[in-house]
Amino acid sequence: MPTQPDMMTQNGTDPSSDVQDPPAPVLDAMQHQVAVFARRAEQTRLGGVGQARNSMDRAAYLLLNRLDRIGPMGVKALAAGMGIDSSTVTRQVAPLVDAGLVTRTSHPEDGRAVVLKLSPRGAARLEQVRSSRRDLMALVTKEWSDEERETFCALLTRFNTELLAIHPSTTPGTPAS
Repeated sequence: MPTQPDMMTQNGTDPSSDVQDPPAPVLDAMQHQVAVFARRAEQTRLGGVGQARNSMDRAAYLLLNRLDRIGPMGVKALAAGMGIDSSTVTRQVAPLVDAGLVTRTSHPEDGRAVVLKLSPRGAARLEQVRSSRRDLMALVTKEWSDEERETFCALLTRFNTELLAIHPSTTPGTPAS
């Protein structure tokens, strides 16, 4: 009877399993393309085109976007929803409050707690950046069909979800966004 390692294929999968690991060249190409994407995304911060280009960092964009989508919330809820700790949210929100993009008020039921809300100025700025980023996505994918755009978006969403499953949020709550 062969030993356990002898019963595995060269790539480490059980030959009786229907699922096989992708070939190493595909995984090498994927990891390289993700690294190139990360570098290019950082270079442009996916800032879009026009006047709004490069004008909002990733942390600010994600915080404002979450407040816009979910609504006013406390620091702990915002931190949990984004998968970061409260001290990080507090530090990242401070310049947004100073810039008038977010308002900070006392919680109506617990005066010690803080409620963060997207201000009208913050909503306008967020829409400006979103519009610029939509323009960038349209420019980058101008030769793509609608189906290719939808497929790319679905696969990128799945990829991000799988990354989250491997490296879960530091704080329990909804998946980081």
